[in-house]
Amino acid sequence: MYDMYQEVILQHYRTPKNFGPLEGANRVGEESNPLCGDHITMRLKVDDAAQRIDEVRFEGDGCAISVASSSLLTEKLRGLSLEEAGRLDRDSVFQMLGIPLSPARIKCALTGFVAFGRALHAGPPIATE
Repeated sequence: MYDMYQEVILQHYRTPKNFGPLEGANRVGEESNPLCGDHITMRLKVDDAAQRIDEVRFEGDGCAISVASSSLLTEKLRGLSLEEAGRLDRDSVFQMLGIPLSPARIKCALTGFVAFGRALHAGPPIATE
């Protein structure tokens, strides 16, 4: 089973899902992990009236764990209500990865999750004129 999860992580690292810019994003968050060189930016397109995440994409670079967990997270987030998305926690990320993590790799696994949390709580942009 562990080998299967390792293969999933490598696939998401080599060809991440939902990677690249997101035109029309109305929420953005980012996080860096200087210990590993990870930097992830999460962009959300939130339907504020429906309180739902319509689209999510990420950009950045990092180690296999950081990129794979961000990729897996974006797959889970699309279509969730803001309430459902807000209930996700770090254990949700660890379950998606499905492998034990050393203490040094925990921050790698959570880089995208922290970026997502910042985007989620950023709220809609305020128009300035």
